Parts: sequence; C-alpha cells; structure tokens
Amino acid sequence: MRRTVFNEDHEAFRDTIRAFIEAEVVPVYDEWFAAGQAPRDFYYKLGELGVFGINVPEEFGGAGLDTHKFEAVLYEETARAGVTFGGSGVHVLLALPYIKMLATEDQKKRYLPKFVSGEEMWALAMTEPGTGSDVAGMKTTAKLSEDGTHYVLNGAKTFITGGVHADRVIVCARTSAPSAEDRRFGISLFAVDTKSEGYSIGRKLDKLGLRTSDTAELAFVDVKVPVEDLLGEEGKGFYYLGHNLASERWGIAFGAYAQAKAAIRFAQQYVTERTVFGKPVAHFQNTKFELAACQAEVDAAEAVADRALEALDAGELTPAEAASAKLFCTEVAHRVIDRCLQLHGGYGYMNEYPIARLYADNRVNRIYGGTSEIMKSIIAKSMGL
Repeated sequence: MRRTVFNEDHEAFRDTIRAFIEAEVVPVYDEWFAAGQAPRDFYYKLGELGVFGINVPEEFGGAGLDTHKFEAVLYEETARAGVTFGGSGVHVLLALPYIKMLATEDQKKRYLPKFVSGEEMWALAMTEPGTGSDVAGMKTTAKLSEDGTHYVLNGAKTFITGGVHADRVIVCARTSAPSAEDRRFGISLFAVDTKSEGYSIGRKLDKLGLRTSDTAELAFVDVKVPVEDLLGEEGKGFYYLGHNLASERWGIAFGAYAQAKAAIRFAQQYVTERTVFGKPVAHFQNTKFELAACQAEVDAAEAVADRALEALDAGELTPAEAASAKLFCTEVAHRVIDRCLQLHGGYGYMNEYPIARLYADNRVNRIYGGTSEIMKSIIAKSMGL
C-alpha cells in the first residue's frame, strides 16, 4: 500500500536525519547507553540541524510550520537505527505546545530563540511520587508572595524525562486548594528556571528501557518563580494539560508503530544471516509465518498512526481517537517486538542487539501518557458506556 502522508519535503528531511544518525549517533550510541543519557552538547547539534525549530514561528528563529509530520519522520528514523535522541522528544512534543499556546509575546521572545538553538532545553513536570494518572491529586504548591512579584514553589516531582539536562521545566503546582465541586481546580503552570535557588535534581532514575534519556526526580524548596514565568492563567492548569494530551498520545502511538516496524527489519536481517541446521533461519516455515503475521499487524498500525497524524495536523484528533490510536499501536508493538525478539533466540536477550534494547524501550509505551487501562476508559466513555 502506498502511503500518502508524506511529501518530498518530508522525504528530504528523512534523508538528512538518516545521514545525521549514521554520522553523529550510531558511532557513540553505546557510550550514551552506558552513561544513561545523551551528552548535553548533542542537543546543540539538533538545534543546528533545525530539529527544534520546525514548528516555531519564523520571528523567533524557527521554520514557521504547523505540522507533526517531521516529528513522525524522526520517530521512524530513530527506531529504524535502534537509537533515541535522549530527552529531546519531551522538548519538542510536550513542552513546545504549552509555550505556543500559553506564552505571552514577551515570554515567547525570552523563551523561543533559546528553545530553537538548544541553548535552553525544556521538560514537563507533572507526576509526583504519590500521584500518577491522578493529576488532580498533586501536592506541589506555588504561593504568591506578599508583594506580588513572585511565587514560592515547594514540592517534588518524579519520572521527569529530560530532567537532568533541562534548563527550564514546566512545573504543575497548586496555586489554590481544590474546590468542593471540582478537585481539578487551582492548578497552575510555571516555566521554572532550573538554576533557581532551592531547585534541585535528585536521583537520575535507573530505568528498564529508554536508557539514553535522562529521567530524574526534582525537588523545590522555597523556589522563587517570577510572576513573569506563569504560563497562561492562574488556576487553569488542569484544562491546559488536557488540551495537549491528544498530541502527546499520538506521539506515543506513532513511536510505538515505528518501533514495531523497526523490529521486523532487525528480525528479518537476523534470520537471513543466522544459520541453523545448515540453513538460514529465514528458510523455516515458522519464521516466515511469524514475520508475515507481524507485518500484517504493522501494516494495520501504520494506517492507524497515519490517520491519527492527519487528524492531528488538521486540528481534528479527538481525545477518544488519540486514546484508541495509542491503545492499538502500543499493543501491536508489544506483540510484534516480542515475536521478533523470539526469532533472535538467545541473542535477542543481549543488549548488544538492537532488538533487546527495543524490547525494553517499548514497554513504557503502555504506561506513560496514560496507561492502557486509562485509554480503554476514555474510549468506553466516548461510546456512551
């Protein structure tokens, strides 16, 4: 089936990214894996390449486009090579929509040029040690000072991807207590400078997968946040968070599909080269049938991911559609990657093989951005159940 989602510009970008990965990432990726993060200067290279500025208005140094299709190409090309770009995905997919949606003109002038260049890397801090999917249960507080010049931030966050290298973090905090009618009331968003006194990075978390993206615990003890760094209106944070969930869930869905597609590539290459009982593993009927079944599933996931991408670019992707795409694509990827690892035999369990890293990286897709169980609840509600 011929895909129609990409044009010549996207394919030219694909060629550029593929060459960049081969030259700048693949030769050093084992070092990143061992270190548990990509080096900070790598993000400057992505900035120079223009990756961070695609969807940023031209007056702030970007390309001025309004599309997620270049991000989709990035998902496919990083998965194809068995690598990741560290925590940079959070910078673009999660943080940028909030800046574009909520920042004042003055804030955009301060934030976006450094965002585009990679001089300031951004992260998003929602999750707390005691709250995951229940965002309304957060305990972090931000109280306005008596003179009204700043907020005083106190609390802790965890599972913050990009948290080690971040220069600014969008922190969700309570500026007022929840109301009796609405426990989601009273949450606000702040663009916090990580160099602020009282801001500290706790442990860099030791994850099962996504080893090259720095994920950390953050703590705030009387951190002064200037009122000029409040994003949007006070108290409307929960609404803002919900507004961007569709794009986040599309990103996870598309990334999972891309991983499944890459898994077939790795498995096909391996079974063609690996010999058992004097024959390539690819010669056996079971191998052919397993890969054929995987290909059929990936074809379906590709169609779902592409359809969601088109809807997202058109501003028409509903929460239920995003949840459906995420649920389907992540479940497909889980099955396909597992079967492709099985075809590698014992070598599939070795981290030196891309399939092993892919297996570990993929597992979180059914958890973050809303668990599969949450996705089912959203879909069921849209069905009137």
